[in-house]
Amino acid sequence: MQQRPFKQVDVFTTTPYRGNPLAVVLDGSGLSTEQMQHFTNWTNLSECTFLLPPTPEGAAAGADYRVRIFCPGRELPFAGHPTLGSCHAWLEAGGVPRGEHVVQECGVGLVKLRRDGNRLAFAAPPLIKSGPLDEADVTLIARGLGVAREDITAHAWCDNGPNWRGVMLRSAEQVLALKPDTTVLAGLDIGVVGPRGKVGVVGPQDAGDTQFEVRAFFPGNNGLAEDPVTGSLNAALAQWLIGAGLAPDRYVAAQGTALAREGRVHIERAADGTVWVGGASVTCIAGTVQL
Repeated sequence: MQQRPFKQVDVFTTTPYRGNPLAVVLDGSGLSTEQMQHFTNWTNLSECTFLLPPTPEGAAAGADYRVRIFCPGRELPFAGHPTLGSCHAWLEAGGVPRGEHVVQECGVGLVKLRRDGNRLAFAAPPLIKSGPLDEADVTLIARGLGVAREDITAHAWCDNGPNWRGVMLRSAEQVLALKPDTTVLAGLDIGVVGPRGKVGVVGPQDAGDTQFEVRAFFPGNNGLAEDPVTGSLNAALAQWLIGAGLAPDRYVAAQGTALAREGRVHIERAADGTVWVGGASVTCIAGTVQL
């Protein structure tokens, strides 16, 4: 075992302890998959990342570092808040990108990140699966969420690594009032979004500082868990909603309200079609761990 630099970062917030926490081991060299998974489970956080030098192939393609992303019980090919939090920790520890963007290598390949003031943003990876859900899935999700089928106004696959099924409800207030049935939704990754204010052709208008409320439900140790703020889901939701004319090219989504968090996810579709998913990060713990 050796001492390794470590940070615990709060992501999608400017206020410590109001976002989604992430454990970052800044030097994962020499650790086996089993050791990484064991430490991740021990942290009792939704995700933990381990930073490594890029592979030769990744370095040749421009990668600045490689990250392995774990949640309790499994490794993830990609996840949003670990991507932003890992990049924040890497830059804070003195990392210098080789080019205009920071380039992260992970399970889905290379992910670009850009700096925008005190925020970082990642380029949303391509969807693995898109298009409408099967009607049987929509009916099941409505029952599991405790809403009428007609309250789901739109739906789509939002699979970009995590196997999200996305549904839109009539309003943000309806999203916040949800009390999901863990038995009905067992085994499903569900993303729920609802607009604030009046919904127009290109999304909600007159909605204040946030235009949508988002909640994310996924299988957990006790049947169903809720994620405070979810980058991968918001990336996929943005690709779906903007592409379908349900959201403008720029908007801010709130997530975590139901958990007493204040997550803010900044979405922008650039002129070249790239969807950027951004948010602030703050370091809450810095030190070393024995691994």
